Amino acid sequence: MAEVYIGIAVYLLAMLGIGYIASRRVTNAADFLVAGRSLPLWLTVGTLSATWFGGGTVLGAAGVAYEKGFIGVIADPFGAALCLLLAGLFFARMLRRMSVMTVVDVFNSRYDKRTGFLAAVATIIIYVGWTGALLVSFGFVLQTITGISTEWAIGIGTAITLIYTMIGGMWAVAWTDFLQIILVVVGLLIAFPVLIKEAGGLEAILSRLPEGSFSMTPEEGGFSNWLFYIRAWIVIGLGNIAGQDLMQRCLAAKDEKTAQTGLYISSGVYLTFGLIPICMGLIGTILMPDIENAELIVPMLVMEYLPTTVVVIFVSALLAAVMSSADSAILATSSVIGKNLIPFAKPDATDANILKWSRWSVPVVTILALMVALYFQNIYNLLVNAFSIALVSLFVPLTAAIWWKKANIPGALASMIVGLVCWIVVPFFTIAIPSDLFGLAMGIIALVVVSLATQRSNEPRPLRNAEGVELALAGRFGNLSPFGTEATD
Repeated sequence: MAEVYIGIAVYLLAMLGIGYIASRRVTNAADFLVAGRSLPLWLTVGTLSATWFGGGTVLGAAGVAYEKGFIGVIADPFGAALCLLLAGLFFARMLRRMSVMTVVDVFNSRYDKRTGFLAAVATIIIYVGWTGALLVSFGFVLQTITGISTEWAIGIGTAITLIYTMIGGMWAVAWTDFLQIILVVVGLLIAFPVLIKEAGGLEAILSRLPEGSFSMTPEEGGFSNWLFYIRAWIVIGLGNIAGQDLMQRCLAAKDEKTAQTGLYISSGVYLTFGLIPICMGLIGTILMPDIENAELIVPMLVMEYLPTTVVVIFVSALLAAVMSSADSAILATSSVIGKNLIPFAKPDATDANILKWSRWSVPVVTILALMVALYFQNIYNLLVNAFSIALVSLFVPLTAAIWWKKANIPGALASMIVGLVCWIVVPFFTIAIPSDLFGLAMGIIALVVVSLATQRSNEPRPLRNAEGVELALAGRFGNLSPFGTEATD
């Protein structure tokens, strides 16, 4: 076990070293928040893929697959891969063209500061919950490997992630993400064949798995079941499109084409390699059928069946998967606080102020997430529920900002409030209807009805860039050939 501990220590120190090197490139708010809007394609793909490939997939989704099979993991990785694809098709080009720093900036520009304030509050709540889920993941991995308490394990992961994110911002996150996704892929490609062999080979595995393990549709066709099935596809598939972590990478890409292409490639990378821990969870039903905590199935399989050298690589990969998402979630939240929430009370903030506030928001966000992590210790539920808020409050007005000229301030406010209220209230009356799906539907209706009813009193604003220049809407739709030279509307 000494080799494993040494390997973990070397990996964590390397992350701190990268954060220190990256800090030298941070001279202003744009460097800290969006890496100076200069990420090349390889870094864009690396940071997008690594951000998606976190504890929710390696631990949470693998655990759900262990218990329910493929039908249990529709939201992630399938819905998450769909999110990347749709973001490339319908959002990346215009958002990058706006040259803003956060998704909240879009609300401020297209609507007003009230919608921006609500979007900022919703984003903070979303990402504190998601960060908490990721810190739980880190704690589970470290606890399983070292035997220390979950609380101490979560604390160690929190401290390391906080330090390199705080000093290096988006540059540190992008560089560490790139190395982390390489480590994750290598670890999975080494471990997966070993586990297949231990379970008797592919044919034996398929014959021993419960019937319906690979089913992608509900076995019972009741109306309520199908509503929850649709919900599983869209809660992350649509909800995370409005996520600051996703849009921060689009905004950090060097141009529109890089943002779009990076999303397409990342969608394929994530779905391909995201299925491996899912399948490892299924193999776990054969090799470890009576495990107490299903979310620990992947690290326990690794510790039990892989040689020490491979364990070192794979444990580092597991930690990389978790930290690559945690740093992104922390940076996303601190960016919104520093760029949008604090300046709401201090409109004359300078660039230096924004950089300072964003940087010092990192420990605040991390402490809040740590509290969530210590209180709620179910990874997959934390992950999915966090993005329910984005689905009901942010997705509809963000989409309308780009795609519907008649969307106005009252319509956006109505959509955000109605969607969120429905999400909160519906569970008190029925559990047969997904509250976030109902909130999404009501949010769309509210946006359309209120916007049309108030066109004369509240004229819709055009979409403008960060300098206030009205943007041409041609080329909003992403080219389906990602390496093509033109985009079509």
